Amino acid sequence: RRGAASRMRSTFYRVTCKDNGSGMPHSDIPNMLGRVLSSTKYDVVEQTRGKFGLGAKMALIWAKMSTGQPVEVWSARPGKGFTSHYVLDMDIQKNEPRVLVEEKLPHRSPDSAEPEGGGRAGEAPWHGTEVRVVIEGNWSNYRAKLLRYLKLIAVITPYAEFTFLYEGEGGKGSLVNFYQRRTENMPPPPEEGRYHPSCVDLELLRRLLRQSKQRKLASFLSKEFCSISPSYAHRLVAEMGIGIGADSMPKTLTENEILSLHQFLHQVRFSDPDGGVLRPAGEYNLRLGVMKELRPQMVATYQGDARAHEGHAFTVEAAVCLGGQDSTVEAGQVNVFRFANRIPLLFEGGNDVISKTANQVKWGRYKISLDQKVGVFVSIVSTKVPFKGTSKEYIGDIGVIADAVKQALHQCCLQLRIKLVRQEAAKERKDKKKSLAKYIPDAARAVGNLLEMMAGRAESPGPKRQRREEMDGEELVPRVRAGEVTKVTLSDALTKYVDKLNTEGGLEYQMQAGMQAAAGDRAKPEVYLRRRIDAPEAIAPELRAPLAALRLPVA
Repeated sequence: RRGAASRMRSTFYRVTCKDNGSGMPHSDIPNMLGRVLSSTKYDVVEQTRGKFGLGAKMALIWAKMSTGQPVEVWSARPGKGFTSHYVLDMDIQKNEPRVLVEEKLPHRSPDSAEPEGGGRAGEAPWHGTEVRVVIEGNWSNYRAKLLRYLKLIAVITPYAEFTFLYEGEGGKGSLVNFYQRRTENMPPPPEEGRYHPSCVDLELLRRLLRQSKQRKLASFLSKEFCSISPSYAHRLVAEMGIGIGADSMPKTLTENEILSLHQFLHQVRFSDPDGGVLRPAGEYNLRLGVMKELRPQMVATYQGDARAHEGHAFTVEAAVCLGGQDSTVEAGQVNVFRFANRIPLLFEGGNDVISKTANQVKWGRYKISLDQKVGVFVSIVSTKVPFKGTSKEYIGDIGVIADAVKQALHQCCLQLRIKLVRQEAAKERKDKKKSLAKYIPDAARAVGNLLEMMAGRAESPGPKRQRREEMDGEELVPRVRAGEVTKVTLSDALTKYVDKLNTEGGLEYQMQAGMQAAAGDRAKPEVYLRRRIDAPEAIAPELRAPLAALRLPVA
């Protein structure tokens, strides 16, 4: 946040991060921020956003290694009446927090001189957490990466509002970026799911059998795993044929029986896990985020159905935008932006399944030219994102995920193609109208001169002359003699006629486009017929229900 003086060609920065969350319990702060906790893959089946916990521990370790400075923490919880203040260090060898300062301050904001609530009347006290740390860094080299990360966070979370402030040394190069909230529609928290039988390994199966509260093996299978109903669980136990029954106690299974159960579960074909526990950003939020941050000319979004990989449910949501003035998207290439559980992925993009799939799309088939700015946003949401490598910066090229990404991009491109075709047709109509309008004065003048010449001649009773002077049942020449038709009126009439042709052409195109879209959608639309209360007898007996639904074939 503030640039410090340079020492021995190293630059130190004081980084401050403050939120308005629920805060942290006073006694838990040292362990939450000063101790590295090892994670395990045998955890709950739940969609998680982060990759390394709170992240403050990593910052504290880097501060310890680069500057030796401790971390300073303020935290306030709603209704507690005080603000926790800590100055923490970490013993890296023992992996233990070392508390240098611990105190409870009057309830106030860390950067406020007055207790909160004592200033403005009715203002709620601050609650949340603020962390300050001094680290070594290189702002000039990583400025673009940091700003890109913040912009992508604003895209995928348009319901969040945050500010980034950089204060350079002596005010040089200072920067303030405000990312505004665009919607109040925030996805609900993810729900905890159950393991899928096809993804359980032997160690996990042992742990589940040991910790289960179920007294029967059939109940254990239906309660601990998804995609197994109680009736199906009894069928599975009966087909195992290893000497155990549906009433066997899970905790009493021998090692050989556990091994046989594990092998049997991997041989059976189960239905895919339910994606109801997933919480993607949603098409609404993704569209708003792209429009808010990039302001493109066109944007299309799509969210696919839930699928499964190695027993874990996942879904893919995507957006493709065209044009705009934002420098984040460059012309002449496909700009791919990747997310995993609503977290931006900045590195190792060339190895990622999203980047590979996006670069294989035949953009020309959808009338999308790479000469313009093309932005591709793909978010993969899963209870277990299949990262490759310990850095967790890219997702492996997995077939089922690649197919889901391809389908999502295909649907976005189809939407854009319709818009581009309509835009091109509108441009053609506009050019045609402009070309016709250019000849209106000359045409009106030529026709007007001819009519004036005909009006100046003596009237002839001959039938041929009479028929020539009649147009649409009206005698045009007498009206010219009477001054009712002039070159000006002819010009106005031609202008209205050209406008009419342009309008009819647009309506005809929209009808054709609508029929093509309807023909492409094989699903039959539902048409609802409500009965007339005043004349129920006029309706066929099968339609006399309060609300009847019919499926009509699409022409």
